[in-house]
Amino acid sequence: MRTYTLHPERDALAGEAYGLERAHLVPDGFSWPAFAFGPLWFFFHRLWLAGLGVLVLLAGVALGGRLLGLTPVAASIIALLVSILIGLEASSLRRWTYARVGQPVRDAVIAASTEEAEMKASARWLEGAPPARPSSAPSGGLAVPPSDLAIGMFPFSETRR
Repeated sequence: MRTYTLHPERDALAGEAYGLERAHLVPDGFSWPAFAFGPLWFFFHRLWLAGLGVLVLLAGVALGGRLLGLTPVAASIIALLVSILIGLEASSLRRWTYARVGQPVRDAVIAASTEEAEMKASARWLEGAPPARPSSAPSGGLAVPPSDLAIGMFPFSETRR
């Protein structure tokens, strides 16, 4: 199962099909095409600033390796590690770019395939109900008073000895 985020335009209203037609669905996780093709993958998805940044990063790594006098094996290992980093961060850079141009994350769905994610996201979008958001109240319906809450794995604070 994979998580997919829905990025409609900022002024799109839930329940309208027009807003859904222009939305982007971004899968979370490692991107093999971004790993293999680097900046070309970003340019294909019209992510110009991110693609330019990746291109500068790869050129800087190559130039730095040349200036440091690294052996070809060491340079290849570093290039492989940078490509793995690009594959890991490609979907995050894609979400950042969409948020920057006015298409923030409005919903997230969990699905086994892209088709299933599209069906779930479109059904929720066309339903018209806004996605569930956490309440802004500090104790937001908790049965435990805020003074008894603890951060981390322990739900209640310990008593002093």
